[in-house]
Amino acid sequence: MQYAPTLRRDELIAFATQTYFGSVDAKDMAATLACFHDEALFTVQTSFTTHAGKPAIERMFVDFFGAWEKIVHRDFICTVDDTNGRIAASFIADLTAADGSVTTLNNTNFWRLRDGKFQEVHVYMSGANVLV
Repeated sequence: MQYAPTLRRDELIAFATQTYFGSVDAKDMAATLACFHDEALFTVQTSFTTHAGKPAIERMFVDFFGAWEKIVHRDFICTVDDTNGRIAASFIADLTAADGSVTTLNNTNFWRLRDGKFQEVHVYMSGANVLV
């Protein structure tokens, strides 16, 4: 079956880096969850952890948002397959704890979109899994 893309290359990059990560960095739960299909899969490949469906993904983000005072995703390098609705991004995540200490991760995410929302997310994380 041929994929019918709904987003062009620049739109895929903006969706992943600005809409999605902008919402995560702002700790905006509603906007973050709006990026996902109800039955989406979110897998942290480096720790063999999968969150299946929007309620499980929401619970993961509740914990993540609560664990860090400040969240910043930056320095994106993107590879896009707009024909098939896929995007990959390598980036830095700076996570600041309440005591001011900073955890810096070098991550890569792979996303598959369907109808303009994430159907699958695969995360490769350089340190301990902060998305449990």
